[in-house]
Amino acid sequence: MSSAAPAESPAAGAGIGRGVPARGLADRYVEVRALTEQLAQPLSAEDQTVQSMPDASPTKWHRAHTTWFFETLVLEQAFAGYRPFDPAYGYLFNSYYEALGPRHPRPERGVISRPGIAEVAGYRAYVDYAMANLLSSCEEPSVLDMVELGIHHEQQHQELLLMDAKHMLSRNPMQPAYATLRSEPPGEASPMSWAHHSGGVYQIGHSGSGFAFDNELPRHQSMLEPFELASRTVTCGEWAEFIADGGYQRPELWLSDGWAAVRTGQWQAPLYWSGTADGWTVFTLGGARGMNPAEPVCHVSYYEADAFARWAGARLPSEAEWEVGAEGGGVEGNMLDTAVLHPLPARAGQSIFGDVWQWTSSAYGPYPGFHPAPGLPSEYNGKFMVSQQVLRGGCCATPAGHLRATYRNFFPPGARWAFSGLRLARDA
Repeated sequence: MSSAAPAESPAAGAGIGRGVPARGLADRYVEVRALTEQLAQPLSAEDQTVQSMPDASPTKWHRAHTTWFFETLVLEQAFAGYRPFDPAYGYLFNSYYEALGPRHPRPERGVISRPGIAEVAGYRAYVDYAMANLLSSCEEPSVLDMVELGIHHEQQHQELLLMDAKHMLSRNPMQPAYATLRSEPPGEASPMSWAHHSGGVYQIGHSGSGFAFDNELPRHQSMLEPFELASRTVTCGEWAEFIADGGYQRPELWLSDGWAAVRTGQWQAPLYWSGTADGWTVFTLGGARGMNPAEPVCHVSYYEADAFARWAGARLPSEAEWEVGAEGGGVEGNMLDTAVLHPLPARAGQSIFGDVWQWTSSAYGPYPGFHPAPGLPSEYNGKFMVSQQVLRGGCCATPAGHLRATYRNFFPPGARWAFSGLRLARDA
């Protein structure tokens, strides 16, 4: 779902429900909640409590916060006499809902040693039982819409859980693996080609069919000049060429704030890359492995993506250009697969979705005519529409069935611990 970003998810946003029947929501609820527990299972109690940096959250916190969401925004609103599992949890596990009162500081989530993972599991079971009762009889559209929002919210936190756990494990001197994962042998990526798109007026944003976050609305017209979009994302091999050509030492390639970030952070390569006598190694959720030149480069900031595009004689696409490029194709690709959890080698005919989130040149802001969803969900999106960049397309940690071509992710331009890469564009 975030570095200096106040949002707690890749595309944190209030949802616009579409009247999904309670039975279908009940099945989805059980499935999604079970996946969260499956993703947490490889992590020990100690792993689940560590907060490796202020912008990440412990696994235990993600499990509790998503439960708090259903308890506070669904159950307490639907049942006048509902009794919370523990009233103190409202303070501990509220993320950024100012209207709901004070909350524990985000940078200090790692000091919450209690409740432990067993108590959090009990909390989840308590709320799941109450939710099952609710969904067995509820027909109120506003309640069901909030349940659907909560399901998508938990899917966002599944991705956050994995990216935060990866950062946490990378800071351990032993660099332990999250799990034994499948990897592809080193190879060469498919050649990059360019898809031409004519200029003109295009419809951008969600069409109104199915679930969407409010930041995907309203659908509106966007005027685009003719452009070309690369057939695949930039690879690790291409990034290694950028490094070898002094990419991180050439200020003329960088935005001013980006060059300051390079100097301050002493960036010399993407996050999780390490130089050795035998070449580059990359830390993954499966442990450290040799850099595969055919894989999409991952864990680069917007500043790095912008500098690479300039070095390559291209640019980053706008989010409208990216969305036009995604039209007509299915939402498929390398998304959350617990046997992989890493970008796969770039290949011909590859889906525009999956592997890595793709930085765009677009600042994260409201669409023309945007209005936040009413009620408590209004705090999701509108107040975060500043100082962040839009990413599109999903990644290897995004749950399948969670994405749309209109889905807008956002992070601060210096963020690197998300599964973020880039696709090039150029003027036609």
